[in-house]
Amino acid sequence: MFDLLNEIWQTMRTNKLRTILTGIAVAWGIFMLIVLLGLAKGVRTGFESSPMGNTRNVIQLWAGNTSMPFNGLKEGRSISLRERDMKALRHDIKENVSDVSGILEGSNVVMRSDSTHISSTYSGVFPVMRDEEQLKMTHGRFISDRDVSQCEKVVVLEERNATTLYGSPDRAVGRLLDINGIAFKVIGVYKHNWFNSVFIPYSVAKAISGFSDTLGTIRVKVEGMSTMDEAQEIEKEIRRSVGRTESFHPDDSSAIWIWNRFANYLSNQTAMSVLNWVMWAIGLLTLITGIVGVSNIMFVSVRERTHEIGIRRAIGARPRYILIQIILEGVVITTLFGYIGIVLGTVAGELMAHAFADTMFVKDPRVDVGLAVQVTALLVVAGALAGLFPAMRALKIRPVEALRTE
Repeated sequence: MFDLLNEIWQTMRTNKLRTILTGIAVAWGIFMLIVLLGLAKGVRTGFESSPMGNTRNVIQLWAGNTSMPFNGLKEGRSISLRERDMKALRHDIKENVSDVSGILEGSNVVMRSDSTHISSTYSGVFPVMRDEEQLKMTHGRFISDRDVSQCEKVVVLEERNATTLYGSPDRAVGRLLDINGIAFKVIGVYKHNWFNSVFIPYSVAKAISGFSDTLGTIRVKVEGMSTMDEAQEIEKEIRRSVGRTESFHPDDSSAIWIWNRFANYLSNQTAMSVLNWVMWAIGLLTLITGIVGVSNIMFVSVRERTHEIGIRRAIGARPRYILIQIILEGVVITTLFGYIGIVLGTVAGELMAHAFADTMFVKDPRVDVGLAVQVTALLVVAGALAGLFPAMRALKIRPVEALRTE
């Protein structure tokens, strides 16, 4: 084996320029494959770790208007979501629903600190809101069950509002905030990519609204969904349950508006899979260009060494030895330059990870061990294929005809 590898090395040194130029094409193909797959992985990881990916088991409901008559009632009626709808959902869909909560949206109010004020709306929520929306608490705590049950006048602010009102988020916790003449204690500050809401306990928001039970949003936390059919079926069950309570047809899709995050998640997963396959296809097509180049120089090498191959065959070299030598030559060239491409692709992945560190759309586009193993196996197979056809041609050379070749 050592002698065989030494012969391959001598052949590569003899055709140094041709080998390097062809190897660059292989390295470039592997480099592009690594970079493209790293980007696809980064996009997929970014989505999975985003609030949208982490809250895929939440279904949100909003009020709408009926589009068809039902039980003698005309279409065009305005439907409101109420607390009784939350109770109905808990009662009717016991198998999949793990939690049902509501949000009471407050009107635009003035919120004053000691030194400044802002104009904003508030949302009366339950403690589950924090987990369902992946709110990252940077200071203090979120609203608790006790705050809701005891009707505590406490408030949770987003970092930007806390900075505007108190100068910095860490100075906000424990301070008082005047919301339309009612003093609230700031108990926490959170950070979120797009939420900027001011949160107070649901019970307090209900008292402010005159104990109205009309909700702006109902949130249903569902467990056990794994397919699109199950996601669509749970939507139908939700529509039937609320339809019985609010008297509209269960097939009336505009009576209430439903955002099924799990269905959106599955659609995005399909898009991520398509993106991954597209990246593989583009990378492989780029790599094939380099592999064809390797195969071409192997054909040239076989033609140039026709006399040498004839002598070896004449003195008793087995066809298998000739076959293995040429195939190994293709594998060595492809693997050697392919690993250069892997190293450069890994470096590019680190640079991309640094460049996209502050973005939520691409996260950790580095090459993992699994991808490196796949690319290594691909290199070996590609190298073997690159040398196989020239090797088959070499075996067809007759020793007598080869010896006549100059």
